[in-house]
Amino acid sequence: MAIAEGAHLAPGLSHVLRGPDAAERLVREASPDLVLAAMVGAAGLPATLAAVELGIDVALANKETLAAAGQIVVPAARRTGARLLPIDSEHSGLWQCLQGLGGEGERVVPPCVTAPTVRRAILTASGGPFRQMPLDEVRRATPEQALAHPTWSMGPKNTIDSATMVNKGLELIEAHWLFGLEARRLGVLIHPQSIVHAIVELADGSSLAQLSATDMRCPIQLALTWPARAPGCARRLDWREVSRLDFAEPDPARFPAVDLALEVIRMGGGAGAVFNAANEVAVAAFRERAIPFGRIVEVVREAVDGVPASQAETLEAVLGADAAARAFARSRL
Repeated sequence: MAIAEGAHLAPGLSHVLRGPDAAERLVREASPDLVLAAMVGAAGLPATLAAVELGIDVALANKETLAAAGQIVVPAARRTGARLLPIDSEHSGLWQCLQGLGGEGERVVPPCVTAPTVRRAILTASGGPFRQMPLDEVRRATPEQALAHPTWSMGPKNTIDSATMVNKGLELIEAHWLFGLEARRLGVLIHPQSIVHAIVELADGSSLAQLSATDMRCPIQLALTWPARAPGCARRLDWREVSRLDFAEPDPARFPAVDLALEVIRMGGGAGAVFNAANEVAVAAFRERAIPFGRIVEVVREAVDGVPASQAETLEAVLGADAAARAFARSRL
């Protein structure tokens, strides 16, 4: 459901749009200056694609849109000049680190191509609630345990994705599309304090990092006010309380979703749509206690291996890959 206030109506009046195409209709009818895309999962794809096709800037909080359909959203944005302004804290941090590093102009605005002076872009991850839990216990973890995130307060689907680190896999695919980064130039580090959100390693051996408190108001505001930096309402980082910053490579046995996402980037085509759709089905089954926690990423892997990843260069083809992956995943539960 979407609500349009004042769009082609008398002042103060609203009308309600209902149905699966409500968000897309709202974008097309309201003619906004900016669309904030924050719907969970693949449901936000048609409205986001409509916005970029109309040349409207999108403040992007929905990582699944680019993970599933970056191959059609990004070319459309390039054709129309629409900008994709990232709201995820990690992509916002990476965006800030890349400013002034060349590429397509000194002011880097996605979708863009990152300059070769950037050796690697690193997204950080808290490690979720199972960072140190014995692996056999992780496999049997309950929905209540998976939803107990140690750092961030998020919706249930994103919180479970953080526990499996599928969330980080989706973010890697999104970073690939936002910043034109190949899989070999993308990485992840476990950082339990969640203070450093992104790191850029440069060719000369130096690194740049973006740090801020665990407060989503900071990246949201930056996307909404870009290129200005307005006085903020987010919590400020108190350096007197920052006693240590820990980093570690993610354990592939504990978090196989990271390597799987990099593989999906290399595969291209509809592999991202398959990855995302299978995960949505598996997470829903886990929340209903139909499968154990350890089965979630296994189902995603089986779908990526078992569903043909066509080029998926149209919305219809992406939605077809999405539907095929959902059917396949349900058959594996």
